[in-house]
Amino acid sequence: MSCKCKFRDPVVERVVDKFKQRSDVGYKKYGITLDDDPSKVVDWLNHLQEELMDAVLYLQKAKETYAKEEKI
Repeated sequence: MSCKCKFRDPVVERVVDKFKQRSDVGYKKYGITLDDDPSKVVDWLNHLQEELMDAVLYLQKAKETYAKEEKI
């Protein structure tokens, strides 16, 4: 499915482009779309938990880096 959408907001358009790129990476890696993935709900919840844990780590690293840069 291809989207020839018009966007009012270029930020939204860039995010949608990133979603499409991420989907392509996943398809190349796993050979299946998210829609066709037969994983159980508990598997999805575990994936989500792991991704959110990673996000917190990235957030912490960014905050620490920002704090160091502000002191310079």
